[in-house]
Formats: sequence, structure tokens, C-alpha cells
Amino acid sequence: MPTVELAPALLIAFVGGLLRGFAGAGSGMFMAPFFVYLFGPIQAIGIILLIEVVATLLLLPTVFREVDWSSITTMGAAAIVFMPVGNWLLVTLDVATIQLGVSVLVFLSALLLISGWRYNGARPTSLTFFVGGVSGFLMALTSLGNPPVMVYLLSSEASAARNRANFTAYFGVTLTALITLMTARGHIDRHTVATASLLMPGFLLATWIGSRLFRAASEQNYRRIALGILLAAGAYGFVKSL
Repeated sequence: MPTVELAPALLIAFVGGLLRGFAGAGSGMFMAPFFVYLFGPIQAIGIILLIEVVATLLLLPTVFREVDWSSITTMGAAAIVFMPVGNWLLVTLDVATIQLGVSVLVFLSALLLISGWRYNGARPTSLTFFVGGVSGFLMALTSLGNPPVMVYLLSSEASAARNRANFTAYFGVTLTALITLMTARGHIDRHTVATASLLMPGFLLATWIGSRLFRAASEQNYRRIALGILLAAGAYGFVKSL
């Protein structure tokens, strides 16, 4: 990887790791607006997936008992069903459209969560399935399956620890499925794996640091820090695409 791409990518991956360890989610949302410009949409998604799945597997044993497996299984199954549609659009749409879509999605999702809006209605299996389906579609198209899941889960009355555990379990399931799909279709090549390998040590170190910071954070600071970082990343990508 040229130094002009490696230097900023290492820093971005490190900050993304801090967010992942701290919040249990959001690292892909943070890295995507930057990586799509550094590497292009297809390679950016592959890099993010490979980095994220390792961090997820390392975090999962520490949160396993907190996971609401009923909801996570439903959302995960729906996501897997709709991933092929998003992957097809990934190779069909032009790069500029995907770049703009990634930035707008991150920015609006962060704004929605910062506004304090909460979904207080019923949470039937059909709605949980729908959220998972939208997430899987977006994950395959932009690597950003987080927004609908974050909006849905953070709108609940669950604790930060429970939300963090659910994020980790959900992405453990969906990341593995999407990596399998993209590899089978030839969208994750040796260059993508090599780039992810260079970025992974810093990301994992930051994830460990972030998980330690989470233990000392209040619920209010947890939400404020995570959403503030995502808002800044979305704003950057939006301005960059103009």
C-alpha cells in the first residue's frame, strides 16, 4: 500500500478500534466514509469486514451472557437473506453514488440518535426481522449495517452493557456471513487481505484500550462520545463528496 494511503488508514483504523472496544459498534460507520475514498467501495468493505470480524470474535466471549439471543438470531437471519441484494448493487452502482450514500447514511443516523429520539412502540418479531433485513442489505452495499441496528437497539431501555453485547453478537453473525459471500464472489482478494492485515494490529490494540475505557464510562458519556465521533465522520464524508 502506498504511504500516502497507509498513514491515514492506520490512524483511522486505530480510532475505529477505540470506538469498537468502547461502544461495541460504530467502528465500521466511522471508517467507511474515509476508506471508500482511500480504497474504493468494494475493497473498503472487504477491509472493514476482515478487521471487524477478528475484533468481534475476540470481544464475544466477554459479552456472551449479556446477549439477547432471541432478537439477535432473528435479525441475523434476516440480514443474511438480504445480503445478496446489497452485494449485487455494490458492483452495479457507480462509485460516486456509493460514496455519497455512505456519508449521508452515517451522518443522518448519528443525528437521529443524538436527537434523543426513541422508538417506544412494540417490538414484534416481524419488526425485528425487518430491521435485520435492512441492515444486511446496507452492510453488503456499504459495509454499514450498523445504523438501523443501532437506532433500533439504542432506542430501547436496555443498558449500555446489554446494547454493547447485542451489537457484538449481531455483527459476529453477519460479518462472518458477508465475508463468506464476498469471498465466493471474488470481491475479497489478496490485496484486500494484505491491507487488512497491516491495519489490524493497531485496530485490535485500540479495541482493547476502548473496552477498558468502557468500564469507567457513564451511560451518558458512552452515548455522547460514540455518537459525536460518528457525526464527525459522516460530516467529513459528506463534505468530501460535494
